[in-house]
Amino acid sequence: MNRTDIDLIIDRYVSINFSVNRKFDQLIRKEIGDVLTTEQHFTMRHINNVGVCTSSELSIVFGVKKSAITPIINRLVEKGWVERTRDEKDRRVIYLTLTSAGKIIFGEMEKKIQSVIESVISKFEHVEIQNFLDTFAKLDRLIEETKE
Repeated sequence: MNRTDIDLIIDRYVSINFSVNRKFDQLIRKEIGDVLTTEQHFTMRHINNVGVCTSSELSIVFGVKKSAITPIINRLVEKGWVERTRDEKDRRVIYLTLTSAGKIIFGEMEKKIQSVIESVISKFEHVEIQNFLDTFAKLDRLIEETKE
């Protein structure tokens, strides 16, 4: 493949990726924006998936500094959806978990988001969806290998 072809592919990928992410973000914000920010949702999603985590873990998962995670967690704690618990052996370590109310609100928001995504992906054939997911997973793997 020559340089011109590679440049065209890169331009197309960047444009499509930006457009899809922006549009999905807008659709999701329209559904949950009066309750949660997308950052809060992804934070709650991670905590829900792992059960218990720390702010440091969240900063690694999201690829941001811990100082960017703190205000998100503070807001979720203020709303009563996330709970902080100190490690009994090392008081510097603070564990984060979803509260009962947090689990309920997260579940409600997940249903709304799934509905939005389903309304789009239901327009694809099953094989198209599977091929897309396989290719996207490969892209994720290759990017991760490049980081290492």
